[in-house]
Amino acid sequence: MKIENTKAQMRKGVLEYCILSILRDQDAYVAEILGTLKDAKMLVVEGTIYPLLTRLKNAGLLSYRWEESTSGPPRKYYGLTETGRLFLKELNTTWDNLQKAVSLVTRQKNTNNE
Repeated sequence: MKIENTKAQMRKGVLEYCILSILRDQDAYVAEILGTLKDAKMLVVEGTIYPLLTRLKNAGLLSYRWEESTSGPPRKYYGLTETGRLFLKELNTTWDNLQKAVSLVTRQKNTNNE
């Protein structure tokens, strides 16, 4: 089993949560979302993010608007809907619980194996 495959699956598993979190405080267009993910060392390509944004929009979690750009074509800005905000709130709780559980399990395993 290759470690890179496992790492990619772990990143994929939290990508939706990260995107919703990025949009929590302000709307953003794809390049901004990708930049934030890149700064956080979560390398994602456009081919991955567009289908995910469409899926989140179709699920009613995101909305979008077009805005003129001074440096090129209009940009599509994504933002959370009220449903998206509630969904993110639930994911925050789930993430906190999962993070605590994983920390507890991995800390116990590391302590027991040393």
